[in-house]
Amino acid sequence: MKYPEVLSIEQVLSQLGTFDAIIDARSPCEFALDHLPGAINAPVLDDEQRIRVGTMYKQIGSFEAKKLGAALVAKNIAQHIEELWIDKPREWRPLIYCWRGGNRSGSMAHILAKIGWPVVQLEGGYKAFRQQVNAALEHAPALNFKVVCGTTGSGKSRLLEVLASQGAQVLDLEQLAAHRGSVLGHLPSQPQPSQKAFETMVWNVLRRFDPARPVFVEAESKKVGNLRVPAALMEAIRAADCIALTLSRANRVRLLMEDYQHFLDSPQTLNAQLEHLTQLHGKEKIAHWQAMSQSGQMAALVDELLAQHYDPSYLRSIDRNFIKYAQAVPLELADIDDASFAAAARQLTSQ
Repeated sequence: MKYPEVLSIEQVLSQLGTFDAIIDARSPCEFALDHLPGAINAPVLDDEQRIRVGTMYKQIGSFEAKKLGAALVAKNIAQHIEELWIDKPREWRPLIYCWRGGNRSGSMAHILAKIGWPVVQLEGGYKAFRQQVNAALEHAPALNFKVVCGTTGSGKSRLLEVLASQGAQVLDLEQLAAHRGSVLGHLPSQPQPSQKAFETMVWNVLRRFDPARPVFVEAESKKVGNLRVPAALMEAIRAADCIALTLSRANRVRLLMEDYQHFLDSPQTLNAQLEHLTQLHGKEKIAHWQAMSQSGQMAALVDELLAQHYDPSYLRSIDRNFIKYAQAVPLELADIDDASFAAAARQLTSQ
């Protein structure tokens, strides 16, 4: 076999889990926007260098730009070999790609292959991968979704976590989107991924599911925070069988107080988010809720938000968007302790 071996995206995806490393040779900014699952970033040109070479190409000419680029690329690849791969054995088999499978990944693949490693280069690069993801997400997945429905604070996300821990197939869109799905759902410690990265993560989860087994998913709107759920997937979820999860309002308040501790610690942050509800509830109501937050009346505030905002909104949308909700299987949680969620998960997986 002559190396580097150049493989198509179809060939690469069929063996994606077999590579010893997946190396993204693009710049850090490109990598941060999206990348192949499991990839590490080993740029042959960093962001500033890429701009320098590109500017020289346009303003001076390709020959001068290529000389500068070659010097920078050689230095960067040498540094990666010394810092990342110097201890790798002869049989170490990496996959290398860049934007279109051209000069950047080609340079790295050539040098690593000359060392003696059985290097694989992705033909078409990230662009070919992105086309594959887009094509896959254009079609509804042939999966048996079970949609966990329930008012805000009823424990849907916790139930999905417990189901996954018990070995069930779970598509947790809020976890992938790093958002809890409501106007107050932003996670302060974790920014949302880009739209492309979110779609890649969704695609990567979906492709691993066994169609013969159910896939549990939470009832979501078309957007989770700033991210859009792929339309074909959304249609499949909304047409699926439903589970009606219920929990007393007192317990829902308790659960939300636990899950949104960051708002308890920072009333100012909560009050800034409440501003987004002004159009729905008016300035007077928002000022009232902000005063409750500022004075530490958090449990009472959560109860009012459930009664006056979240529950009416949920009831308006659930029947309209989930066509099988009227036939939903009821599932009641007695409490928010671990035992209650574990029992509910076992009940679902045994059905």
